[in-house]
Amino acid sequence: MTKGFTLWFTGLSGSGKTTLSQQLEGILLERGMKVEMLDGDVVRQNLSKGLGFSKEDRDINIRRIGFVCNLLTRNDVVAIGAAISPYKAIRAENRKLIGRYCEVYCKCPIDVLKNRDPKGLYEKALRGEIKGFTGVDDPYEPPDDAEVVCETDKESVEESIGKILKTLEILSYIPRLEDLYYSPSEEQKIRSRLKDLGYI
Repeated sequence: MTKGFTLWFTGLSGSGKTTLSQQLEGILLERGMKVEMLDGDVVRQNLSKGLGFSKEDRDINIRRIGFVCNLLTRNDVVAIGAAISPYKAIRAENRKLIGRYCEVYCKCPIDVLKNRDPKGLYEKALRGEIKGFTGVDDPYEPPDDAEVVCETDKESVEESIGKILKTLEILSYIPRLEDLYYSPSEEQKIRSRLKDLGYI
């Protein structure tokens, strides 16, 4: 049986966290794994109802998601967390707490996010109509040590998914399948990155 682990997606609003995590959830379920997904928006409606968007409240929210991910991981469930999680220190806390952890940074420039945004939230934030919007007038601290960086303005969903699956295989978090996703040269790039970060 596959041991549990946490797959943590971080990135700005609209960067592809939910899209990628939902696809990964389906693929891992098809592979026979137990999977639970904790999406930031859904968690805020339930587990973190009543919290605002101050730094303190954001930290509490991310710690709560990390706590649940840790419980799931300990019980051999694949926990997928998808939340903006803007601050490095709290992400590092969760990494240390959970142990079997793989961080995916969904990287995308503001200009692209603004064009993707159906609700026009970025435009409103840039005009000052929304205060405390992460990435505009509230900080987002990009990770330095994410196992996977998905440049979602340049990669297709399939390319990003392939990169994540290959990383999970190299980390021995999921069983290796015949190589459907990545060429040997691309795999070598992933291995080099993980080695440089000290993960393998």
